[in-house]
Amino acid sequence: MTWRVPLSDVNLDSAEIDAVVAVMRSGWLTMGSITQAFEQEFAAFTGSKHALAVTNGTAALHLACLALDLGPGDEVILPSLTFVASANAIRYTGATPVFADIESTDWLCLSPEAVRAAITPQTKAIMVVHYAGYPCDMPTILEIARQHHLVVIEDAAHAVGAALEGKALGTWGDVGCFSFFGNKNLTTGEGGMLLTQDDQLAEKLQRLRSHGMTTLTWDRARGHASTYDVVALGYNYRIDDLRSALGRVQLQKIPAGNARRESAVRLYRELLAAQTPEVAIPFAQARGQSSYHIMPVLLPEGSNNLRFIEAMKARGIQVSWHYPPVHTFSIYQFSSLPRVEDLKITEEVSSREVTLPLYPTISDDQIAWVVQAVKESLFL
Repeated sequence: MTWRVPLSDVNLDSAEIDAVVAVMRSGWLTMGSITQAFEQEFAAFTGSKHALAVTNGTAALHLACLALDLGPGDEVILPSLTFVASANAIRYTGATPVFADIESTDWLCLSPEAVRAAITPQTKAIMVVHYAGYPCDMPTILEIARQHHLVVIEDAAHAVGAALEGKALGTWGDVGCFSFFGNKNLTTGEGGMLLTQDDQLAEKLQRLRSHGMTTLTWDRARGHASTYDVVALGYNYRIDDLRSALGRVQLQKIPAGNARRESAVRLYRELLAAQTPEVAIPFAQARGQSSYHIMPVLLPEGSNNLRFIEAMKARGIQVSWHYPPVHTFSIYQFSSLPRVEDLKITEEVSSREVTLPLYPTISDDQIAWVVQAVKESLFL
C-alpha cells in the first residue's frame, strides 16, 4: 500500500551510501575499525566511558542482563507498556519479569511508586523504559535502587539524543541499551549499542558479545594477537562494519533530526488542541530533553483504537499502537509469573493509545493532513 503519510521514514542520502561503499571497497566487512570508530563516537556523543555496538537492541538487553548476573530466582521490575523484547531479554537469563504500572496517563514511563510496591526479597534489578524518548524519573528510581541494592538497566531504544538534567539517557543506570532498528531516530537497519561507565562490566560485555573470546578476529588480523582463549559462554552478537558505517553517518544527523521531530510535535500539539480537543497528548509536563521518537496520543474514553487505526488507514495515514501490554500476551500467561495487581493506568493507556506519524522529513502539510484524518476518524 502507498501511504499518503507513512508512520515513519528513513532519512538516508548519498552520505550513507558512500560510507557503506567505502567499507565494501576496503575488503574488511565484519566488526573492525569502522565499528571501533562508531563506538568511540557514540560514547563521546552520550558522554559515556564505554560504548559497545551489537547486532540489535534485543541483544543489547540480553547482554546487559547477563553481565549483571541475572538468573533463575531473580526478579526484575519493568513496565508492561513496552516492546516485548524488554521482558524477553530478562527471561532469556532465567530471571523473572515483574510488571509495574506507569506514572500517569500523561507520563507513560515506569512509576517509582509502583517500583517500590513491587520489590520483594527476590528483586535484583529495575529495567526502565524511556517510552517515546521521554525520560523516566531517574533520580528517584536510582535512589530506590540504592536503598535496596538493586542494579538498573535502561532500555533506551527510543532515546538516542535524549537527556535528563543534562545527562544522556542510557548513562544513568548500570547499563544502557539502544536499538538502531529501521524506524529508530538513528538506524542501521538492525543494530544496537550498550553503554556503561564500569570498566569491569565493559570487559564482561565485550567478551559475552563475541563467544566469550579473549581476542577478536580484528585483533588477530592486525597482528595484535595470534590465538585466543574462551573464558565465558558467550554469543555471536557482533555488528559488522557495514552497519557501523551507516551508524556513524546517522549519528551526525541526530541533533538536526531530533530538533525537527520536536518542532513537528509542537505543531501536532497546536493543531490537535484546536481541532480535536477530545484527544489527549501525553508528556505535556516538562521533564528533561526528549528524542521525540514517536508521537503517542490517547483517544477519548470508550474509543476503539483498532477501529480508529483502520479508519486512518482508509485515509492513507499509517498509524500504530505502542503497545499492547506485555502482560496480556499469551506467552506471558503462565501461573508462575508474579502478578502486580495494579496495572490500571497501563491498561487504560494501552486501550486508548494510537501513534501518529513522526519522522525528520515529515512536512507541516502532512501533519495537517494527519490531524484532519484524526478529526474525521474519531467517532466512526
